[in-house]
Amino acid sequence: MAMGNLPEVVSREEWLAARKELLVKEKELTRARDRVNADRRRLPMVRIDKPYTFEGPDGTVGLLRLFEGRPQLVMHHFMLAYDIDADGAEHPRDTGCSSCSSAADGIGQLRQLHVRNTTLVAVTRAPYEKLAAYRERMGWTFPWYSSAGSDFNYDFHATVDDRAVPVLLDFRTEAELAEAGKPWSETMRGDYPGISAFLRVGEEVFHTYSTFGRGIEEFHNGDPHLDLTALGRQEGWEEPKGRAVPLGLQVGGPAMRLPDEYET
Repeated sequence: MAMGNLPEVVSREEWLAARKELLVKEKELTRARDRVNADRRRLPMVRIDKPYTFEGPDGTVGLLRLFEGRPQLVMHHFMLAYDIDADGAEHPRDTGCSSCSSAADGIGQLRQLHVRNTTLVAVTRAPYEKLAAYRERMGWTFPWYSSAGSDFNYDFHATVDDRAVPVLLDFRTEAELAEAGKPWSETMRGDYPGISAFLRVGEEVFHTYSTFGRGIEEFHNGDPHLDLTALGRQEGWEEPKGRAVPLGLQVGGPAMRLPDEYET
């Protein structure tokens, strides 16, 4: 392992003193996270009136059916890969994007969500038969639905296409993107990974939360576990510099593969 700048070797007593100093900062972060989580729960919500439809193993179902009778729904907006021809027509491939697949690969048993009144599903704009085949290949067991043919992805900005709906990318309009130095262009059209949350009250469904970008990074690559280690995520931006050789396995990184393509 080629690396430098390893942690200093100290006595157990010195380590404990340093650990207690860090613990103060960790507790501050925990309290800050609790405050943000509380503010997230205080967000207003939007009633879903449009009759969205999804394709799944039991055929066509509505949004209410995705809850499986529970009051809460967490949804991964999963990207499938596409080829785009010269006329702009999209042709879905047989695989998902590597970044979304890394997040999906970390979704295990759902019983701990279910006993807490919450259902988790993935939704993708591609045809259901593509999703079902890829899910079987990966050995995943979470519910996965297709929103193909509906406005769902566009309305919730998991598909951003100025030809269909006004641009809202990471909650920024075209004007706000330009102001931030990231002007919108047609090369940015397409699907984006994200996570949304919904609440069911009787037969009514409400949208309570969505997040994109780094808002979903805790669901990727085992990052919460890696953040506890001395080498960290082994990405180039991490401090201290020189601690570990960057692996290129960050979201969108050059070494990222589909989950079953790694040799472990």
